[in-house]
Amino acid sequence: MFFYTRYPSSNVLKTFFPDVKFNRCITSQLIKWFSNFREFYYIQMEKFARQAIVDGVLDVKDMSVRRDSELFRALNMHYNKANDFQVPERFLEVAEITLQEFFNAISTAKDSDPSWKKAIYKVICKLDSDVPDGFKSSTCL
Repeated sequence: MFFYTRYPSSNVLKTFFPDVKFNRCITSQLIKWFSNFREFYYIQMEKFARQAIVDGVLDVKDMSVRRDSELFRALNMHYNKANDFQVPERFLEVAEITLQEFFNAISTAKDSDPSWKKAIYKVICKLDSDVPDGFKSSTCL
């Protein structure tokens, strides 16, 4: 699901986990898992953006995420270890936008502000996609 939505609402979670008996605790736990997924994602983005700057990348247009990139491999290994799912192209687009947002913020020294990442989060949360109905199936893993 993370390939489609980084900020699922509790209603989305309930829709895609019909076999789970939801209560406040379980809903909170699932939301916390997605928070942990996002944390890893953003840590990787920041790490790769900072490395690109160290490596001398000057133009944000040189920042891309492709299936053969090291960043993609790191994210895919974390979220899709067994390669059970074909990662959608839209995820690559969102990852590239995220990487570029981090690159721009760091290269313009916005990271000196303690809340510098909030602006990035606001951009990325608007890029969620609908999760395919196939994920609702009880046969989906």
